[in-house]
Amino acid sequence: MIKNIIFDFGDIFINLDKQGTYKAMAALGVTEISDDMIHVYHQYEKGLISTEEFIDFYEQKVHLKREDLVNAWNAVLLDFPKRRLDFIIELAASKKYRLFLLSNTNDLHIKWIQNSLGTAFYNEFKNAFEQFYLSHEIHFRKPDSEIYEFVLEQNKLNPKETLFVDDLKENTDSAHKLGIQVWNLDPKTEDVTALFTKNYSL
Repeated sequence: MIKNIIFDFGDIFINLDKQGTYKAMAALGVTEISDDMIHVYHQYEKGLISTEEFIDFYEQKVHLKREDLVNAWNAVLLDFPKRRLDFIIELAASKKYRLFLLSNTNDLHIKWIQNSLGTAFYNEFKNAFEQFYLSHEIHFRKPDSEIYEFVLEQNKLNPKETLFVDDLKENTDSAHKLGIQVWNLDPKTEDVTALFTKNYSL
């Protein structure tokens, strides 16, 4: 029996253009993403380097203006349909499950999201969850097993009683290895609001 649900954020609640940053960078003349650029991105997503250090690295690496870099970085982020906010608020109000958010995100992205959605919308969303875990704040990132172990241990969750919803198979595969129940949601054909029609154990 599922008692706990852990949700991802991107392409579960907020829509993403996963190629948006690459396309924006390419439009600015940056067409190659090197291994060290990926490494720095992962360090930033874990909160192991500051926003200033992250931007400084990319400024020196690709020789773009700060504003252009930030805009390209945030090009991955799209809209947040209100039906999904209504869904999670209603689910929280039912008190049937303990609800958690677990997202790979970073300081620049979360600030853009807060500004884009507005304080009231963002706080309504955040307050629907018992815990709101962002990778740059807890210093772990998916799909590393440590991030799931952290959430389970911090909240004394039984993995067999826990459902994890994420759009990336590498993330749900990693969680499933720890005994967590998973829904690898396909954002092209599925919506989180269909949670109860897709998961008959709920």
